[in-house]
Amino acid sequence: MNLHHYDATGLAALIRSGELSAAEAIEYSCQRIETLNPALNAIVRTRFDKARNELNTIDLKAPFAGVPFLTKDLMAAINGEVLGAGCASLQHRVMKHDANLVKRFRQAGLVILGQTNTPELGIMGITEPKAHGACRNPWDTGYTPGGSSGGSAAAVAAGLVPMASAGDGGGSIRIPASCCGLFGLKPSRNRQPLGPDIREAWGGAVVEHVLTRSVRDSAAMLDITNGTDAGASVPVGRESGFLAASQQPYQGQYRIAYSKASPIGSDVHPDCIAALDDALLLLESLGHHVEEVTLPVEADRLASGYLTVLLGQVAKDVSLMASELGVKPRQLDIELPTEALYRIGRRLSARDYLLAQEYWNTLARSMGQLHCDYDFLLTPTLAAPPQPVGALYPSTVEQMSMRLLRIPGVSDISLKLGLVEQMAAKMLEKLPFTQIANLTGQPSMNVPFYQNTAGLPIGVQFTAAMGHEKSLFQLAGQLEQARDWKTRWPVMAA
Repeated sequence: MNLHHYDATGLAALIRSGELSAAEAIEYSCQRIETLNPALNAIVRTRFDKARNELNTIDLKAPFAGVPFLTKDLMAAINGEVLGAGCASLQHRVMKHDANLVKRFRQAGLVILGQTNTPELGIMGITEPKAHGACRNPWDTGYTPGGSSGGSAAAVAAGLVPMASAGDGGGSIRIPASCCGLFGLKPSRNRQPLGPDIREAWGGAVVEHVLTRSVRDSAAMLDITNGTDAGASVPVGRESGFLAASQQPYQGQYRIAYSKASPIGSDVHPDCIAALDDALLLLESLGHHVEEVTLPVEADRLASGYLTVLLGQVAKDVSLMASELGVKPRQLDIELPTEALYRIGRRLSARDYLLAQEYWNTLARSMGQLHCDYDFLLTPTLAAPPQPVGALYPSTVEQMSMRLLRIPGVSDISLKLGLVEQMAAKMLEKLPFTQIANLTGQPSMNVPFYQNTAGLPIGVQFTAAMGHEKSLFQLAGQLEQARDWKTRWPVMAA
């Protein structure tokens, strides 16, 4: 039986019926990981024996009892396991508790087999950390699976597990979902718990959830995990009905705004335009109204507003890491791009940070106005197809420039010369569409029903008004019925 062809919901049903034991499901995934992971480098740490032992304690009545699962090696703390965050300096940091979201994964009956690859501190849209090496896309191992949840995406796309955890601070669920042909929803800000260690991540940009092949798996997991925890910046109560929404597709006509233009003015690859055109034809055939709009975005402020907050967060994270390890920041074993972001970030002023956050607020209001007239905004998910491994990592020349930041005073000069704006344009050139929802807090999803002539997945992105995940799931359920992407598999994983 090809168990990897079942989504998490289907696998749980087999286990509940007695047709399959939880132990058999776990061993099947363990074998696939041992067989396929060497070519993918999707999983950086396994815990097979612990997982086998945990089968004895799971609640057999839980909705996903016995279903194999993986967690992203960032934020998803597991008691007794290393949480390395893709960073060489953190590879001996053993956590003494489960993150609250991990507790909810366990309560759902999921069995955690290991932790997935992520770029250092989750700051890139690719997954090529020096600590673990590059993760590869199962559709073509010469290409990136995206990031920062690239390991989780590669693992699910290859059928190592039916579902894996992911987080999104600038597109890190939707980017790898697009690259790997998966469904990926970023929930609304404050929808999910971040504690007990984190109250708010990246100024509120980060939300955690899962990557899946099916819409129903994503919706069912949000039913289980949603609702903030004690000490959250904005308490949000538990809500139900996400799975029900996905199974009751909307029968009326949605009003859908769309844009093919990059919000920062960069080029958009013809393959990504073709994916959007394909989506528009499908939407119209389903009876929905589509209308082209100009995004209410100021390109320079979008790019610099996002990067300024990221720079401040990296400066904070590196400083705290050094303090935790009892060393100076310059003694840390961190990658050159991370070091460069730290050096610039520590020179930013409180004024710079607050001005960036003020643009986040302005953009949220503008997008809120757009959604008074439209149910969804449709754009490409990315401005380019999946890129070759190594193509988006800073070049040798760029790394030489980063080393210059070690010279006293150069960081200050760089700020005056507009280095933040230049870095923002470079970083977001091929990923300009996803950050808007992180800045505004809106829910947004990648839908994976298109492939280019090279056979690589190309996603499209739907964004809804704040708190309207159920509308997204209703639309996604309808699109999945019309164009079932779950039957497509990479050759290596079929």
